[in-house]
Amino acid sequence: MQLNLLADEASSASNFDWGTLLSIVYEWLTTTGIKLVIAIVLMIISFKIINVFCKRLYKRMHKKNVDETIARVGSQSLRILLKIVVLVCLVGYVGIETASISAVLASIGVGISLAVQGTLSNFAGGVIIIVMRPFKIGDYITSNDQSGTVEDIKLFYTHIVTPDNKGVVIPNGQLANNVIVNTSAKDTRRVEVITSVAYGTDVEQVRRIINEVCAANELVFTDPAPFVELSNTGSSSLDFTTRVWCNRGDYWTVYYGLISKILAAMNENGIEIPFNQLDVNLKQLPQNTEITITDKENIQ
Repeated sequence: MQLNLLADEASSASNFDWGTLLSIVYEWLTTTGIKLVIAIVLMIISFKIINVFCKRLYKRMHKKNVDETIARVGSQSLRILLKIVVLVCLVGYVGIETASISAVLASIGVGISLAVQGTLSNFAGGVIIIVMRPFKIGDYITSNDQSGTVEDIKLFYTHIVTPDNKGVVIPNGQLANNVIVNTSAKDTRRVEVITSVAYGTDVEQVRRIINEVCAANELVFTDPAPFVELSNTGSSSLDFTTRVWCNRGDYWTVYYGLISKILAAMNENGIEIPFNQLDVNLKQLPQNTEITITDKENIQ
């Protein structure tokens, strides 16, 4: 019985219509196969055209003095959107039903959204940053204990460069929900310097010397005028606060320049710059008596 079954299977295999199979393959190659090849070629060409178009669009916006953040993020988003549209059109051209693909993608999207809620919050934060524009590319910001110059703003992350040339990537979700200090928001900044002199120093003389130093600095604004006043009587010094205004880019030059020039002017006029001191009093005391050393700074 088994021999008969094997013989029948061998007979049916030998009678297999290879011509029908070849005709089916040929028909697929001449219809769907050609469409698939055409779709791949069109996709490559379309992607190259989209890349060139978006690059030219970015350059044109840059020439028109469009904000760098809007120009860069807008061109990147447009590139992604156009490529998605091309892919959907080519899938329909090949003959694959886009409705079923959309349903599958929607199901996958729901699952992914539940798994990457933090990433979606970063996306929402990126949209908020792009729309509200609390800072732009090139601004110096401080947020989440990180400070640096904004190098790039993307939909999910913001890239900054620290003053010592370190790259820091901050999630946009954190930026959108935390305090952002934008040092570059204004064209001018106020510089504040504290100068300490010894007790007994002529207050008016110190004020005059500091004002002369400020007036000699070409980077310091005359309007608003420099502010120099005695601001504190410390335990061992008189503290003067100096506040001047300058351009944003000159902040550190003015800050360090005032410190060095004020110190040099004080030395030239014989004004003492105080430092921490200890008074040690030695007395002739009976034997086995303790000697106390008092910190002058702690005496009120």
